[in-house]
Amino acid sequence: MPPRRPLLLMLASALCFAAMALAAKLASRTLPAAEITLIRFAIMLLPLALVPGWRREALTFRRLDLLIYRGVFGGVAVLLYFFAIAHVPVGVATLLNYSSPIFSVLFAAVFLGERADTRLFVPFVVALAGVYLVSTGRADFAGAPSWGRWELVGLASAVLSGAAVAAIRAARRSESSWAIYGSFSIFGLVVAAPFGLPGLRAPTAMEWLLLGAVGGLSIAAQLLMTYAYRWVTNLQAGVLAQVTVVLSLGAGALWLGEELTARALAGCVLTLSGVLGVVWLQATPRAVE
Repeated sequence: MPPRRPLLLMLASALCFAAMALAAKLASRTLPAAEITLIRFAIMLLPLALVPGWRREALTFRRLDLLIYRGVFGGVAVLLYFFAIAHVPVGVATLLNYSSPIFSVLFAAVFLGERADTRLFVPFVVALAGVYLVSTGRADFAGAPSWGRWELVGLASAVLSGAAVAAIRAARRSESSWAIYGSFSIFGLVVAAPFGLPGLRAPTAMEWLLLGAVGGLSIAAQLLMTYAYRWVTNLQAGVLAQVTVVLSLGAGALWLGEELTARALAGCVLTLSGVLGVVWLQATPRAVE
């Protein structure tokens, strides 16, 4: 494969994730976030329902426990992410959710026995400082900072995404990519059902269009990312994933009229810088002295 094509696939995946977040934001104006989450996971099961080969591969596994961890942590993370999208600017919700690499380092150290690199301390602190500014960003620098409830929900989605990433890394030692995709879709649907089924109503035609976009773009983004992972490095994947944050911030500003305070903007810069620093150092071997 030409060397640039996997990078273009990762960029296309980032674009799909950003468009998915925008569609979820628009759908949340009239639909509950839990219902959007439920239907998203239901749509994500369609490839497995329609293609027998993919379904067989998804149902072939060795470590069910790891797949449950991946599915439950990831499912709750998406549910919280969509709750955050419904209540805060879509770019802020996406930024908080995509700060997950700083938490995946902690989970990998605790549950996978990976030694934490001391060089990660500085970008880790920078990212946390940015998250603090974003989460208290409804007041500007002149005002007293106060934690926003839904910003904290978005931050919780990042913590659980970090746990899901650690579970994925452990599962990839024995499980196929389709088994991991299937566990995410199945257990995500199970997690969302208790919140999305009560009060479920039939969406309008326009709402179905937005829900179809959320589900379809999620499938496209996941498949593009999974396919490109065969050729891209962890550094390339981690950096390109942050394109989703930039695109979501831009989409919110251009098409939804979402404005950020100076505190929140400074937090965005710090968070992105810290996360990219963590990604960079994770992919860069420590020099042997």
